[in-house]
Amino acid sequence: MPLSFLTADSAFDTADDVALPFDDRDRWRRPYRPGPWRVGAAAVWLLLASYVLFAAVIIALTGTPSASAVVFGIALVVITVALRLLRMGVWVSAHGLRQVRFVHTRTVPWERVAAVRTLQQPVRWLGLPRTVQGQALILVRKDRSADAMPYLLTTHNADFLARSGAFDRAADAVEAWAAEYRQG
Repeated sequence: MPLSFLTADSAFDTADDVALPFDDRDRWRRPYRPGPWRVGAAAVWLLLASYVLFAAVIIALTGTPSASAVVFGIALVVITVALRLLRMGVWVSAHGLRQVRFVHTRTVPWERVAAVRTLQQPVRWLGLPRTVQGQALILVRKDRSADAMPYLLTTHNADFLARSGAFDRAADAVEAWAAEYRQG
C-alpha cells in the first residue's frame, strides 16, 4: 500500500477526476514521491548526524560543555541539510507552483504561468555539470522575465534517475494542475 501523504497524485488515482471531499487543494503538496537517490542521500546525512550526536554526548561527559555545544550545533546543521534535501523539488497548490531548491525557493502564481511542457533535451545528471540526453519539464511564464525558472523536473535528477515512468506520471500531474488552475 503506497503512502500518499504530502503528495498530489492521490487525487489522480481515483476513478473519476473529481477531488475527494477531504482533499485540500490549498495545501502545498509534491505531485510525486521523492526518489531513492534523494532519500538515500538524506539517510546518509542523518547517519552522519547520529555519529556527530554520539560524539557530542561523549564530549559532554568527558570534555567541556562549550566543546559539546559546538559539536551538537554541527549535528543540528547536518540534520537541517538532510531535511532540506528531502524538501527539495516541485510543489503545487491552488495558489501556484513552487520550486524548492537547496538554498532558495521560487513560487509562481498560476496567473503568471503560460504553459508547462515536457521537452527532449540535454539535462544535468544528478545536478552535476555532466549532461546527458533526457526529458525536462519546463515552465513558460507569461511575463517572460529574465529570472526564468530552470527546469522543474528532469529524467536524470535525484527523484527520477532510472525511473522514467515516475517522471511521466509526475510531469502529467504538474501539467494537469497547471491546466486546471490556469483556466480558473
